[in-house]
Amino acid sequence: MAASGTALAGLAAFGLFGIGCTTGGTGTRDEGPAGSQPVAQVSPRPTPSGTTPVTKRVNAVALLKGDPAVSERVREGLQPCAGKAYPVDTSYGSMTGGPSADVVVNVMSCADSVSMGTYVYRAREDGSYENVFMAEVPAVYGTIDRGDLVVTTQVYGSKDPLAYPSGSEVVTYRWADERFTEHDRVHNDFSRAVDGTDIEAPTQTVPEDQAEPAEPSGN
Repeated sequence: MAASGTALAGLAAFGLFGIGCTTGGTGTRDEGPAGSQPVAQVSPRPTPSGTTPVTKRVNAVALLKGDPAVSERVREGLQPCAGKAYPVDTSYGSMTGGPSADVVVNVMSCADSVSMGTYVYRAREDGSYENVFMAEVPAVYGTIDRGDLVVTTQVYGSKDPLAYPSGSEVVTYRWADERFTEHDRVHNDFSRAVDGTDIEAPTQTVPEDQAEPAEPSGN
C-alpha cells in the first residue's frame, strides 16, 4: 500500500509538471506557483513576403550621360578622377514600388568630393529606367531611408569655407501619385565654436543657387 501510494503521488506530480510546461503555448506558464522557471523558446524566422523588388545593378555613369534631363555641366564634367574610377555613389532600394529596385545616384566633384547632383531612377517594366527626381545644387546628397528618399543640402553663409557650412536642410520625400512629394523638412544650424571658443557667426545669407533643394522632377 505504501509503495502504491508513493507511485500515485509521483504520477500526480509528473502530470502537474507537464501541464505547467504546456499551458498557454508560449514556453512559460500563464499561471502557477511562485518561483517557476520560464522555458526559452526560439521563434521561427519569418519567411520572405515576396514583395521586395530585386536589385538590378546598373551602369550609373551610362544612365547619367544618356539622360537629357541631366545638365550639360554635370554630363560633361563626369570624368574619372583616377584611373577608371568615377566620382559617383550609387544606392539601391525600394521607394516607388517598381518591378526592380530604385537607383539613387550622387555625383561628386573630384577636387573636393562635394556632391553636385542627386538623381533617382525608377525601373520600367521593359527594363529601362526613367528619371523621377533630380536636384542639381552644390553640396546635395540623397539617400534611401526605410522606403523614403532623404535629400540633405548643406547651407552656406556668404563667408563660410567649404568645410564648415552654417547648417543643413534635410528633406524627406515619399512616393505618391507617381511622383515624389515632400513629407518632412528639418533645418539644422551648426555650432560656430572652434576649439571651444565662440566666434562671430557669419551672416546667414545663402547664395541663391544654394537656398533650397531643387524641386523633384517627374515624368
